[in-house]
Amino acid sequence: ALDRIGALYDIERGINGQPPEIRLAARQTQSKPKVDAFRHWAEAQLTRIPGKGDLATAFRYGLSRWSSLCLFLEDGRVAIDNNAAERALRPIGVGRRNWLFAGADTGAETLARAMTIIETAKMNGLDPQAYLTDVLDRIHDHKINRLDELLPWNWSTITAIDAKAA
Repeated sequence: ALDRIGALYDIERGINGQPPEIRLAARQTQSKPKVDAFRHWAEAQLTRIPGKGDLATAFRYGLSRWSSLCLFLEDGRVAIDNNAAERALRPIGVGRRNWLFAGADTGAETLARAMTIIETAKMNGLDPQAYLTDVLDRIHDHKINRLDELLPWNWSTITAIDAKAA
C-alpha cells in the first residue's frame, strides 16, 4: 500500500509548480489508473480481514471518503493532500494553551484574525513582518475601494509597482 501511495507522490513531485491544466492531464493519465488500482486493492482487503476489527473499520472509513480523496484527479488546482494547511495550523495548536489567556472573547477573535493574516502571508511566500509593516504604513491613505490590492496574494506586485513609481 505504501508503495502505491508513494508512486502517486512521485507523480506529484514531477508536476509540482506546473499550470493546473498540465497537472490535471498528468493526473488523468498517470495517477488515475494507480488510484483505481488502489481502490480495487483496498476493497479486496476487506474480504480478507475480520469485518469487525479495527483494520476493517479503517478500510471502510477510507473507502467511504473516496470521492474526497479523488478530488485531486478532477481539478489541477487541488493538492493531493492538505499538508500545507495542516502545517499552517500547527502554530495555532502549539500556542493554544497560551491563548487561553487572551483576556476576553474579543481578544481571542483579534488574535485569530492576526494569525490568519500572518499564516496567509507565509503561504504566499511573504515575510509576515515586512508585509504587515508595509500594509499598516499605507492603509490609512489607501482608497477603500482598492483594499484588495493590499491582500497578501496581491501585495508583492503592488510593492514592485510602488518601488518603480518612487
